[in-house]
Amino acid sequence: MWLDRFGGPHPANTPPPSQSRTQSSLPRRTSSARGPYLTSQRPGLSPRVSSLSVTSTDSSSSLLGHPKRANGSALKQATSVDFGSDPAAILTTILGPLPDHATLDEENRTRKITDNGLNLDFEFKGLSLRELADGEAGGAVAGDAYRPQTVEDFEKDKAKFEDLHRSIRACDDILSSVESNLTSFRNDLAAVSADIETLQARSTALNVRLENRKAVEKALGPIVEELSVSPVVVSKISEGHIDEAWVKTLADLDKRTSALKKPSQQTTDKALADVGPLLEKLVMKAVERIRDFLVAQIKALRSPNINAQIIQQQNFLKFKDLYSFIHRHQPGLAGEICQAYLNTMRWYYLNQFTRYQKALEKLKLHTLDKNDVLGHEDTSRRTTVLSGSKISNAPHDAFNLGRRIDVLKATNQLAISSYLAEEDQSTHYLEVPFRHFNLALIDNATAEYSFLAAFFSPALSFTAISRHFNYVFDPIFSLGQAFTRQIVADTYDGLGVLLCVRLNQQFAFELQRRRVPAADGYINGTAMTLWPRLQSVMDAHCESVRTLTAALPTRAGSAASAKAASAAPHVVMQRFGQLLHGVLALSAEAGGDDEPVVASLRRLRNEVEGFLAKTSQASFGADKRKRERFLYNNYSLVLTIISDASGKLAGEEQEHFESLKASAQEAG
Repeated sequence: MWLDRFGGPHPANTPPPSQSRTQSSLPRRTSSARGPYLTSQRPGLSPRVSSLSVTSTDSSSSLLGHPKRANGSALKQATSVDFGSDPAAILTTILGPLPDHATLDEENRTRKITDNGLNLDFEFKGLSLRELADGEAGGAVAGDAYRPQTVEDFEKDKAKFEDLHRSIRACDDILSSVESNLTSFRNDLAAVSADIETLQARSTALNVRLENRKAVEKALGPIVEELSVSPVVVSKISEGHIDEAWVKTLADLDKRTSALKKPSQQTTDKALADVGPLLEKLVMKAVERIRDFLVAQIKALRSPNINAQIIQQQNFLKFKDLYSFIHRHQPGLAGEICQAYLNTMRWYYLNQFTRYQKALEKLKLHTLDKNDVLGHEDTSRRTTVLSGSKISNAPHDAFNLGRRIDVLKATNQLAISSYLAEEDQSTHYLEVPFRHFNLALIDNATAEYSFLAAFFSPALSFTAISRHFNYVFDPIFSLGQAFTRQIVADTYDGLGVLLCVRLNQQFAFELQRRRVPAADGYINGTAMTLWPRLQSVMDAHCESVRTLTAALPTRAGSAASAKAASAAPHVVMQRFGQLLHGVLALSAEAGGDDEPVVASLRRLRNEVEGFLAKTSQASFGADKRKRERFLYNNYSLVLTIISDASGKLAGEEQEHFESLKASAQEAG
């Protein structure tokens, strides 16, 4: 019964399909199941394109049937339009020949119904079997109804196919352009490939040339660098302001000039011929500018009221390489500039120290003359200035050291200025002007020697620098020694002279610490002036005591006068004790047996002991007890005065007077 669904209306004379299925005389169709409108294709259109065109149309008169058809297969289209074919033949063609009834009955008898055959799941979409059969049959009949295409339908479809044709042509044009672009791209790619090969070849060649240039540069680069001078260097040397950058540029020029004077083996004569004259001209220009600069600074030193050390620090030492450069390239000119500087500084220091000496000469000083010796009975107290004019008397003690030793312990190492010295109205001892003058001298000598060593080396040797220093300071040294002789020439202030000796020794140690050996000659000359004068003063004391001893009577007076004589210490012993204490205090750190002061002091001590022994004999005569008491009192006084002194020499003197005191006490 299900075979009837695929058949259309049969003619009356046609037997039922079940009876004529195998006996039909109609020939079997072997042609395509498609209708006559789909058997032919439009030339030039592929099936892909025609299918696109079919799917893009929405017309109800499409040759492929109604769009609401259940399955849209080509078989249902063919059966719906072919009314002259036998449905049984068509089914036979599709399904093959039916088996005979004997075989079918045998299969039905042997077939068994299983649980799997009953568990079938059919999709009826919510319809009953009748409704489902009617719906499919109705759909097939309605969808397969044939209606011939009219002229209006054809005209409507014509425009669509023309649009499709134009679209296909446009696609063809686009594909043609794409093809041409791809062809052009392939050609361009071939050209690029050829260019890449060319670039690779050129890169290889450039690498070879680069390696060759590196090899050449490695060999010739240092030589070219040594000889070449940039325009910046030329402009800076010729026109630039002389400052730190100019000095660096000058050093660069000097480096190239040295390389020119000592050419390597790889330097060609042509390179020397080309660069040599230019470098020489540039060097001469630099020498000219250095000369003008240094001469201007030397002229500035001659200005009145100028501080030479400021110019030396700011304008000379900052550019000390300039003199070294000019000394290497123009030694004669360098010598002239050096001599000009030395003459200027010689005049400068001589002028300054002459003014300073005159200012110090205005200081008021205590005058200690021959009346201030140990053996003089009436010591006058007078005060004078160094120029020799007398002024009002000022109290002083020629034998007491007191606070005068503070000049050795002063931490203030600044000399008094000329203005303050001229305005000072107080009275001083001779060591004060000596200290100020020599302190100023060694300070300036240190500064000048340090400058000469820093500015002129390594162009000049230290021997030459010392010679130049002495040339500058010889007049000042002579002035200082003359000033020292002036203040100690007529004085009998032994403590003041010894203070000057100790100050001079301190100055020597300070110069050694500052490493200024060139001033040792001045220090030694000053010492040669002070030591003889100290010995002269000590000899004057000895002579005065000797004279006083000679004036004593050789015999004692009457018994009444001997009884009236006092056993108190003598004034000469008090003066001697104070003088001895001062000498010992000033010799605490020295006091060696090789010093002249030791021998002079012992001579004076012997004279004083002789005077004391003769005085006791003259005063007390045969009264030994009083004589020993007198000696004991005097020795005790001296020992008490020097008891706080320290040092080797002080220890020896204390031991000596202790023994004298003990002997006098035992005898008494």
